[in-house]
Parts: sequence; C-alpha cells; structure tokens
Amino acid sequence: MYRIVTVCTGNICRSPMAELMLTHAFSGTELAEDVVVDSAGTTDWEAGRPIDERAGAKLTELGIESHLHRARRFEPAWYRERDLILALDLDHYRQLREEAPDDDARDRIHLLREFDPSTTDTPLEDLGIYDPWFGDVSDFEATWRMVDGAVEGVVRYVRNELDADGSDA
Repeated sequence: MYRIVTVCTGNICRSPMAELMLTHAFSGTELAEDVVVDSAGTTDWEAGRPIDERAGAKLTELGIESHLHRARRFEPAWYRERDLILALDLDHYRQLREEAPDDDARDRIHLLREFDPSTTDTPLEDLGIYDPWFGDVSDFEATWRMVDGAVEGVVRYVRNELDADGSDA
C-alpha cells in the first residue's frame, strides 16, 4: 500500500481538499486499491472539527463527499508510515522538514504544487497555497485550482514510484 498525507495548518481547508481530491483522482485509476490518502494539520487548533463549510461546498460541487472529515494533527510516526508527505504551504514544508527524524523522511516531503507541470520553473518559495480561511468563496476557488493543477502530477509520480518498486499497480 502506498500512503500519502497532505498537510496544512489546521486540517480543515487546504489539506482535506487535497486529500479528497487526490482520493477521488486515484479512485478512477488502476491504483485505486493500492493508494491511500489522508490529511493532517501541523497544529491541533482545529482537532475534531469538520471541514470548513466553504471547502466542503466546493468539493460537493465537484461530486466529492467531505462530511466525514475530522481535523487532526500530524503524528511523528507518519514520517516512517507515509511514502509521500505533501505540504500545502511553505511554512508547513519547512516545519515538516525541520522535524523530520532523518534524510529519508525529509526526502519524502514535498510541496503539493511541485507536482503541477505549470510550475516547473517556479521557485520553491512561490509554490505555497495561501490559507483561504481568511477569505471568501473566491479564495476557496483559487485553492481548488492550485490543488487541481497538481493532482495529475501526483498520480503520475505515484504510478512511477510503484512501477519502479515492481508493483503490479
């Protein structure tokens, strides 16, 4: 099983959107049974809370259910248990890399937008997805667009990783 975790601050906007959009994308591929995606926050500020209503509404518009989501904090054990750790913004990326137990764990941490083919020549510092929580519906729309731009790149990356490992997926 290939495990992915998406990470933002509170786990109620960006990371659950990315989690559920990736899960939806993988469900339509031959990798559906081989990949699991979950999400977490770098803090426990929102622990136990559902997805932000605006994020949930955008996902519902796309036919993606989000009502079962409950926020939680990233657990240190996940550095070993997850194959790919996707930070949604630069502060998450830096924190995760700083707290990673070793180089192997650090090598599995990426900014989600690194997988967007339109950002190939964009400096890492410019690949973050700002927190839409402080904004309005248009900010959630922008978040969706940025996440969506990376989804196919993540699917392609995981497919290549599994192929390199000799998986039948």
